[in-house]
Amino acid sequence: MEVLENILSLKGKDVWVIGGAGYLGQPTVALLSKAGATVLCCDLNGRAAQFVTGSGLETSVTPADINTGDEAAIKDFVEKRVAERGIPHGLVDLSFASTAKAMEALTAAEFNKVNTAITNTFLLAREVGTHMAAQAAGSIVLFSSMYGNVAPYPAVYEGLGMNKNPVEYGAGKGAIIQMTRYLAVHWGRQNVRCNCISPGPFPNPGVQEKNPEFIKRLSEKSPMGRVGKGHEIAGAVAFLVSEASSYVTGQNILVDGGWTAW
Repeated sequence: MEVLENILSLKGKDVWVIGGAGYLGQPTVALLSKAGATVLCCDLNGRAAQFVTGSGLETSVTPADINTGDEAAIKDFVEKRVAERGIPHGLVDLSFASTAKAMEALTAAEFNKVNTAITNTFLLAREVGTHMAAQAAGSIVLFSSMYGNVAPYPAVYEGLGMNKNPVEYGAGKGAIIQMTRYLAVHWGRQNVRCNCISPGPFPNPGVQEKNPEFIKRLSEKSPMGRVGKGHEIAGAVAFLVSEASSYVTGQNILVDGGWTAW
């Protein structure tokens, strides 16, 4: 019981989740709340408020709109929320950017969108991490992807009229892994940990419904014989923001059903 209460419990911890109303964000927010954390659920255009209200999480989860595309807006957002809530114990950033274009059709401007996404992740992590470092405590969880670690597997896309996972998406996610290592070393002596989660095949429900053959092929490529379920990411996040991972930093945790094991 002591282990659950003191190590795995998130009671008394405040965690900010960026992209909290998304497919993987929703189960993450729900589990963090269930584990005892107060959560700031951030997303675009009122999505966070819609999710929080619809899920009945109002007592422990506060919705907020965020624009991570502007440096001044990020700084202002963090300063206001710290003044209201205090310095968070955890920051979880699930945000990303990509096109759906084939490599041959991608313009330079479209490819450079990934640079904006990397920059936004950096600015938010730096702003929050600096506050965490001042109090000598905190856990930052960034998100990469299996395609930040390996190239897309062509056979699962062939003959389906689908483009492979976009090149700029993988390039950006690869950069997030290196950023994770840098931040972990930079703030290590201030007891601020930074880790990364790389989900494997976690197609959203819409993709699963519209493309059953694609899902079949993904499942066959996975050693576990299936695609991931949204809640299976949430447990990894909860571990990384809890005291159970107090000596884990600079790591890229692959939650991929073994996809990258062969």
